[in-house]
Formats: sequence, C-alpha cells, structure tokens
Amino acid sequence: MERKLFGTDGIRGEANKHPVTPETAMNLGKALGRMLAANGPANAVVGKDTRLSGYMLETALTAGMVSCGMDVLQVGPMPTPAVAHLVKSMNASCGVMITASHNPAKDNGLKVFASDGFKLPDEEEAKIEQMMSEFIPGVSASKIGKAFRLDDARGRYISFAKQTIGNTGLRGIRAVLDCANGASYVVAPSILRELGVEVITDSVNPNGENINDGCGATHPERVARLVREYRADVGITLDGDADRVIFSDEKGEIVNGDRIIGLCAIDMKNNNRLRNNKIAVTIMSNLALIDTMKKYGIETEVTTVGDRYVIERMREQDIALGGEQSGHLIFRDYATTGDGIVSALRVLKVMKEQNKSLHELAKFMTEYPQVLSGLNIARKIPFNDIPGYNDLIAKANEEFAGTGRTVIRYSGTENKVRILVEAQDGRLAQKWHEQITELLTKELC
Repeated sequence: MERKLFGTDGIRGEANKHPVTPETAMNLGKALGRMLAANGPANAVVGKDTRLSGYMLETALTAGMVSCGMDVLQVGPMPTPAVAHLVKSMNASCGVMITASHNPAKDNGLKVFASDGFKLPDEEEAKIEQMMSEFIPGVSASKIGKAFRLDDARGRYISFAKQTIGNTGLRGIRAVLDCANGASYVVAPSILRELGVEVITDSVNPNGENINDGCGATHPERVARLVREYRADVGITLDGDADRVIFSDEKGEIVNGDRIIGLCAIDMKNNNRLRNNKIAVTIMSNLALIDTMKKYGIETEVTTVGDRYVIERMREQDIALGGEQSGHLIFRDYATTGDGIVSALRVLKVMKEQNKSLHELAKFMTEYPQVLSGLNIARKIPFNDIPGYNDLIAKANEEFAGTGRTVIRYSGTENKVRILVEAQDGRLAQKWHEQITELLTKELC
C-alpha cells in the first residue's frame, strides 16, 4: 500500500500546510484511537519539541484521540527518545512525538511509536494512512477519553538516562552542550550536571522560532568553536528533538556518527558487550568504517538510509549497537530509537574509564574522502528517467574501478536530493560530485 503522508520519519513538512495541518493531526489521533481503543482502555504519550506550531498540533492530535475513547498523557517539550522510553515504562498503547527534528522552525511533523517504544513499520503506517482517509466516527459521550499533563515526565527520563551508564560519576570532564533551542534544553544540562560534568550550555533559550537556527547537530562548527574558546574536553551538539548527536573533540575537530559508532563498538567488544560482534549502519557511512571494523573482528550490517531501518536490522540480527553518520546512534540495550543524550553519556563514560581524550579515541580509522551535499529541488522524478543520469554514474564507477562509489537519493523529509560521492582518491570524489550536481541541478531545479 502506497504511503502519501508518511515519509522516512513520520509525517513532516511546513506547519499549517498540507500535510502538517490540524486536520491531519486530528485524523491521526482519531485513527490511533479507533485502532487501539476499540477493544478496551487505551492511552497515548504525546510529546513535542519547542516549535510554536507544536501547540496547534498537540491540541488537534489530543482532540482526535480523546474523541475516539483514548486517554492522552501530555509531557510537553521532551526529547523524542524520552517519549519512546515513556511509552514503554508506562505501558502506554502508543506514543506520538510532534517534531520536525533538525528542520527549520517553520516545519513540524508527527512521529508515531508502538507500545514497545519502536517506530511503526511501513506496513502499519500505510494502514493508519488508509484509515485517516476514511470517515472515523467518534465514540459516545460517556466513552470520550481524558487528557492529563504528566508533571514528572522530565524526572522519569532523567533518572532513566543516568541509569544507562550505571549513574557513573563524570567529574573532571568539562563539556560544551548545544541543545539547538530544542526539546532537550532542560533535561540534557540537568542529566550531565547531576553526573558531575562541568557544563557550558549553548542554545538553551527556545522562543518557538529559533530551534535549529544556526545551532544544533546541523551546525556542529558552533560547538567546535566554543570548545576551543572555553578549553573544554568535549563538545556535544544535539538536534531539535535530541535523537541525534554530533561531537567535537578537545581540539575543536568535529567527530561524526561513524567515528562514535566505531569507538563505542571497539569498547563494547573489548568488554564482551557487543553481541554477535556486529554493528549496523546505513549506506551513507564511510567505507573506511566497514574496512576498519573488520580489523577489529567486527562485522558490519548495512541498510538503507533511516534510523528505523537500522533498528529493524538490529532487531533481526540481535545487534546491540548501530546508527547513522548523521548522529542517530542506537544502543539497543537501553533505547528503542536514536538517543543523543544516552549516546553522549556512553561516550563520556568511555573517556572516563579509559582516561583518554575524545581525539585519542576517535583516531582509530582514516576516513576515505567524501563529498556530501543536499540540493534543493523543484521536483522529484525517478533517477532512471533523467536524461544522461545512468551513463554519468556508469562512467564514474568505471573510473573508480572499485575504489569509490556514489549514493544519490531523494530526502524523505525535505524537497532535496542528497548527493554522496566517496573515493580513496579525493580528487575523483570532487570531480564526479561536481558533474552529478551539475546534471541534477539542470534537470530537477
């Protein structure tokens, strides 16, 4: 069944324009209520990030749910992984996070979690979407649900996050923390400080319009500069809903998700915690990570782009660690989705236990040169239908001769095409990136 509302990470787009409208939010709430409350009591955890449009969507979503007999636990601004955790810990029927993650403040979206805290598979999203297109009657007046504010939601997540590293003391570490003026602006500083970290906060003053505005995981250079300025040990950069994290080492060098996955995998293997000696990453990860992991006796599973697909593979293969180069990191023993705060705690714990700097820990591999960009486009058409596209990719692969690759894909959340060209020879990567970008600009922009 084709999905038109749900993309690779829920429903997302510009707020108050189709599909991110109050009507969509209400219909989603009614569909979930009809599915889950039809055979007895059901409840949902609903969280949001700090976007102004979150109030509108939260109200509409809640109205739809209660009109179909479902109770709603509203937790306010909270990280996406906190909502996933609360769904599990409170035995809720489902969870919905209102967020557009790393997108600008004008956007918003809706992510749905099942009762086990995992994102819904494509097939379930398709069923919900079909139901949303149909008329859904409400329940009788006596069966209407209720909405509550869960006042201790922050404390519950703070306690959980600290327990993922056994409440290990982290005194002696000075960290710059960028919360992207997003959902983690209260809980992330609190968690680190309670564990003894000296925290220098940045972008923790949301006003509804400044989320991800020149800050957060899409702008890690900001924290890298502050790390040098404050002579900190590490920089931690979260995105708007805190399911992603990018680091800076003490030298002000950016450390992406690939290196964090690798250094954590090595540490977990050395401590007999890397089940099956496997990790899971996406096609966007640097080939050097896969090659280097082999040297440490670690096998790498590779999936299509999207943390949900990484998690699906992790569940299928019983893999404890996985993620994306962009900073979605999943420690499956503790979390059901990417969790930037839990990931940061794991890294700080490794630094503390090994008494090594992040720079030392992250230099286990030499990355192959990559040229990665996102091109804003006016339309999306199948790549095979673009004149000259297949011939151009074939010529690139011929010149790479097995030492490089291209990964071209449309974004599932924005009107963009992602262009990745990687090669052991950086000049070839740059050459073919320029030629591919030129062709796609001509045909799609």
